Amino acid sequence: MPNPDEPARKPEEFTLSEPRTAQEWESYFDLRWRVLREPWGQPRGTERDDLDAESFHLILRDSAGAVVAVGRLHLNSPSEAQVRYMAVDESHRGRGLGSRILSGLEDRARSERVTGVVLNARDNTIQFYRRHGYCVEGPADILFGEVRHFRMRKDLSP
Repeated sequence: MPNPDEPARKPEEFTLSEPRTAQEWESYFDLRWRVLREPWGQPRGTERDDLDAESFHLILRDSAGAVVAVGRLHLNSPSEAQVRYMAVDESHRGRGLGSRILSGLEDRARSERVTGVVLNARDNTIQFYRRHGYCVEGPADILFGEVRHFRMRKDLSP
């Protein structure tokens, strides 16, 4: 039961959008690096690839404007899209932010009339993607000689 002596806490609001400003892009790539590369000693720049320019990107910003979650979608073919570089700031995990990014990427895939989405999930994220309807197809790359991935797929057919 809430304590009547404490002011009511307003739920934190998050804004989903595509990165547009130079600062948003810088924050987007910084979060990708900090979550997906830095823990394995990878240098800055390894969080980017040749498909970034032709891909769809999403950011989730907190009420102060800080980028706290990111993700990317690109087309492998007219019928298949791939989710990559999903990352949520460690201090914001467990709040459904990754789900909001993934849902936004899937919405974009549907708008492109894609019938399936694939991704390579790290061991510790398989359950997250299963909860969102993805199925494991088999092993995928091992990054940095130690980070196992599994190929997962979701059917988007109507």
